[in-house]
Amino acid sequence: MPNSAARSTVLFIAGLMGLAGVAAAAAASHGADPRLLGSASAMCLAHAPALVALHAGWAHFRTAAIAALLLAAGTALFAGDLAARHALGHGLFPMSAPLGGLTMMAGWLAVTLGAFLPSSAS
Repeated sequence: MPNSAARSTVLFIAGLMGLAGVAAAAAASHGADPRLLGSASAMCLAHAPALVALHAGWAHFRTAAIAALLLAAGTALFAGDLAARHALGHGLFPMSAPLGGLTMMAGWLAVTLGAFLPSSAS
């Protein structure tokens, strides 16, 4: 995927993630047990702005693409598993939430490593 398409995709995913986070928060406020959807909402609403920031700093942040990919995929797995548990009574697949959590952690590690690499705009 060309760099500009990847960058635009990150912003698109951030928007969808923010939308999902607000929708999950609204659904959690009307259900009997808000814990699963509340946690899914929190993950989406915490990582959507991070993706917007990666989009904004794309040219000056060498690890932006890999960090965005890992954060988006990890959040989708983690929040998706929690939402599936709420709606279906079971998760997406065994260990999907822990895998999502580890993937998000890898994304934040990629953000951290970006501090030590020269920017791609240099």
